[in-house]
Amino acid sequence: MQNELNIVGIQADLVWENPKQNSAFFEEKIKNLASKIDLIILPEMFATGFTMHPEKVAEKMDGFSVSWMQKMAFEKQTAICGSLVIKESFNSAQGDIKYYNRLVFVFPSGELKTYNKRHSFTLAGEDKVYTAGKEKLLIHYKGWKICPLICYDLRFPVWSRNTENYDLLIYMANWPVTRIKAWDTLLKARAVENMSYVVGVNRTGKDANGYEYSGNSLLVDYLGEELSNLKKNEVGIVRAILFKDKQETTRKKLGFLNDRDSFTIV
Repeated sequence: MQNELNIVGIQADLVWENPKQNSAFFEEKIKNLASKIDLIILPEMFATGFTMHPEKVAEKMDGFSVSWMQKMAFEKQTAICGSLVIKESFNSAQGDIKYYNRLVFVFPSGELKTYNKRHSFTLAGEDKVYTAGKEKLLIHYKGWKICPLICYDLRFPVWSRNTENYDLLIYMANWPVTRIKAWDTLLKARAVENMSYVVGVNRTGKDANGYEYSGNSLLVDYLGEELSNLKKNEVGIVRAILFKDKQETTRKKLGFLNDRDSFTIV
């Protein structure tokens, strides 16, 4: 088990529906990271921005962006995660295709774990074009239990609830500036109620639909204290070393998770 986890989140002004330009930007940032990193987190739909036209940009799991993530993870010997638009074929005789806003977690070995966004952002019509996921993902990595979620999932505390005793909760997002106060508040709330480190990685800039994003990526500890943040419209990284023993000591001392309600999600 590794007690310390060195994590980085990269905040970027995404180029609309252009995987190659976006990957080039992230690759430069990743290669310039000086010291040993255990985990790199990219924003939601890091390859394209939050597009509602998946038929134009969707990739397969063996396509350019996932292969690029595997290449970066191997070269840097770190785990990398981010969400992107993925398509899968069903009933090939009829040419049926489903699109997913899929989080891909890549281990340094190239092994993949995936999570399909459960809560579709109906305000933007995401539910009309993307198939929602049903399974929560728990990743075991270097002795840490990691729960990765996507953007709108942040508003739903039951889905985020720490029933698995995870150590790190991740949110990657395209969260607009008009509701950025909610982003900051809810990230800290999820940390406090779940007694867990939480990192939220957002994008900056303006997309093709005219929506503005300020970033405000944030990393907080299990008591809601800020460890690293990025201010409005800043392109850069949030970074911190997390300590599992300190989190576990605080959990045992306070005992809040022992009083959790039990429930079943259907």
